[in-house]
Amino acid sequence: MRAVIAALAANLAIAVAKFVAFLFTGSASMLAESVHSVADTGNELLLLIGRGRSRRARTLEHPYGYGRERYFYSFVVAVMLFTVGAVFSVYDGVHKIMSPEKVGSPLVAFAVLIVSMGLEGFSLRTAIKESNVSRGDLGWREFVHSTKSAELPVVLMEDTAALLGLLFAFCGVLLSVLTGDGAWDGVGSVAVGVLLAGAAFIVGYESKSLLIGESASSDTSAEIVSALESGPENFRVIHLRTVHVGPESLVVTAKIAVAPKMRAVDLAARIDEAEARIRAAVPIAETIYLEPDVYRPDREDGADPSVEVVRRSHGLRARLSRRSSSANPPSS
Repeated sequence: MRAVIAALAANLAIAVAKFVAFLFTGSASMLAESVHSVADTGNELLLLIGRGRSRRARTLEHPYGYGRERYFYSFVVAVMLFTVGAVFSVYDGVHKIMSPEKVGSPLVAFAVLIVSMGLEGFSLRTAIKESNVSRGDLGWREFVHSTKSAELPVVLMEDTAALLGLLFAFCGVLLSVLTGDGAWDGVGSVAVGVLLAGAAFIVGYESKSLLIGESASSDTSAEIVSALESGPENFRVIHLRTVHVGPESLVVTAKIAVAPKMRAVDLAARIDEAEARIRAAVPIAETIYLEPDVYRPDREDGADPSVEVVRRSHGLRARLSRRSSSANPPSS
């Protein structure tokens, strides 16, 4: 949450500075940027609220907890970016293009925009630093698409859009001063609005996907399959289904092939051991359901294709074959 708190502090300071600059200059670009920063400040507050509410205990009505509240509030952030930021900026920019006005005290606007760039750069640097902890070798586009965190992609998109928006506003004010035509200030405001609309679409799209329910990553699925099949029980995964109910909460369901003559008491004990291995390998696997089925070699071709993809891509098939050659079909 350091990235969110840093963004909150930066945007609050920037919003106050931009409004003061707008009062001195009357610039449409400055007003658009002021509204942008107010919206961003509200967005960070919403992310903090969502994180707090997601930690509530499970209830009968919500047996898997409230982890998806974080995804819901990030979706609300996208709506705010579009309605409060984008629509207002475009509207005010078009108004200024149709009725241009001279920008007063441009030096004040330039000073505030430059200081704002520094503060937004600090916020973006913090977000990048926090993202690098979990990003690994992924590119930024792939990271934003695949991460299960609701906050980091929002802050990254907000800060990137904010820096570009400040550049657009700077150019709009500068062109207005150089040409004496206040319409350029309105063009800068429209550019900020279009930028915010694009950022809102990306945040909304990714949040929608998380709200609907995303499965665990390929690496996490491989760890689960390995944990199930690497034990002395000789379990074989037939089907695997996972879904995130929050960034730190995963539901795991699997159908596993077991020895046909295994006693119920032994099966229950071995399933408990397998669940313990899953939780050791994937600590966020809070809820695990394992459905045993009778082992039948003729069902190999009917196994879940997604499980086979995981095995091949992570080298689990060769390991399983070596184990199978030393231990024929599972026995009790």
